[in-house]
Amino acid sequence: MERMNALPPCYAIIPARYDSSRFPGKPLANILGVPMCVRVQQRAAQCARFVKVVIATDDARIMDAAAAWNVPALMTARAHESGTDRVLEAARLLGAPADAVVVNVQGDEPALDPAMLDELLAPFAGAEGANVQAATLATPMTRAEAQSPDRVKVVLDGRGRALYFSRAGIPHPRDEDDADAVGPLLHLGLYAFRMATLERFAALPQGRLERTEKLEQLRLLENGIPIVVTVTSRRCHGVDRPEDIAHIEKILREHDI
Repeated sequence: MERMNALPPCYAIIPARYDSSRFPGKPLANILGVPMCVRVQQRAAQCARFVKVVIATDDARIMDAAAAWNVPALMTARAHESGTDRVLEAARLLGAPADAVVVNVQGDEPALDPAMLDELLAPFAGAEGANVQAATLATPMTRAEAQSPDRVKVVLDGRGRALYFSRAGIPHPRDEDDADAVGPLLHLGLYAFRMATLERFAALPQGRLERTEKLEQLRLLENGIPIVVTVTSRRCHGVDRPEDIAHIEKILREHDI
């Protein structure tokens, strides 16, 4: 606990774009009577490490919903190409200093476990965390799961930093019965950036690997910016399509969230 108390100022920002090709209006989807983006904000706010936990949107309907539920929200530009760009604008509006830690909390995770945010922030704490620029989470997965291109995998070096992210099944075991084979890790889409790193990230052009894999975190690796990866036993439960809502509501009821 003492180590975590040495954290710099931390901000959680939830990008909530109204338009979505697969699920228009997704941030306002009704999850057991509460708009989804509001549920995410309420869950993230249970992590005591944050100075601010805000929704960043491009739509007045989301602003109105946030006001109705008394949760903080910021209006941002409609033209952002990614959620990370929206997070940066919101962090600037909040006046986050260069050494602050800014967390991009996915707006479609209404069952978010606040303890995951503690795990995400831990690498930034204390003197040893002063040089950490970016961090994310991963969790073990089965070889069968690793075959899906919808699941993003990550491989780590010996210090717990990301070597590569891919939609492919990495690492690939040449010998299936190798007892020492490294198990695949599922990347969880929670990101924490030093504010100065977030500024740098947004100013960099897309890299070839990023364009090929359609994974924006590869922009950091292509430019020599290390990403610390904490391996957690917890998992995310996102909402991608309307049909996912019933599953999420089941999880919320079962865990009394």
